[in-house]
Amino acid sequence: MRVDVMGVDMAHSERTINSIIWRLTGGLFIIFLVVFDHWTKGLALVRLRSGDLDLIPGILKLHYLQNTGAAFSILEGQQSFFLLLTPLLILCIVVFALTTPPSKKFLPLHITYCFLISGAIGNFIDRVVQGYVTDFIYFYLIDFPVFNVADIYVTISMITLILLVLFAYRDEELEEILPWKRWGLKRKK
Repeated sequence: MRVDVMGVDMAHSERTINSIIWRLTGGLFIIFLVVFDHWTKGLALVRLRSGDLDLIPGILKLHYLQNTGAAFSILEGQQSFFLLLTPLLILCIVVFALTTPPSKKFLPLHITYCFLISGAIGNFIDRVVQGYVTDFIYFYLIDFPVFNVADIYVTISMITLILLVLFAYRDEELEEILPWKRWGLKRKK
């Protein structure tokens, strides 16, 4: 243990500063992603209300849609359900993000958390402010449901999270990120 003149544990101070930097960086990244999502939704609102825009004829177009359901319009019209569930899910993800050690080995996990939180916040803001989520990206070649940038964040981050848990981290490494482990609680087996 390195101790300075004042008797402060220098290694602990460095870890604390490192942790604060990781959290600030993650918070700023989340803000950037949410702002980008809402910027694209604003563009869709302004540019697409008068009609669709074919980006790749026969394959991809921008099509304005007010979605009162979840991703890909599932659970249509269940706004109160989403208004209750979304903050709880965001809170759970934030807890995992804060209990995951700020180290290079967990950087992919931290980035995944940021995208997942951003997507959830982006669509949650729409639901609270407008009563619906603005969707506008449509692959009409396969008649895929209309979606938005926040949906992309959530979908890709969930796939990435599954891949990371299954293939990138060993069980011992995953044990490090479990909140109850960090809080000194024992898991029942």
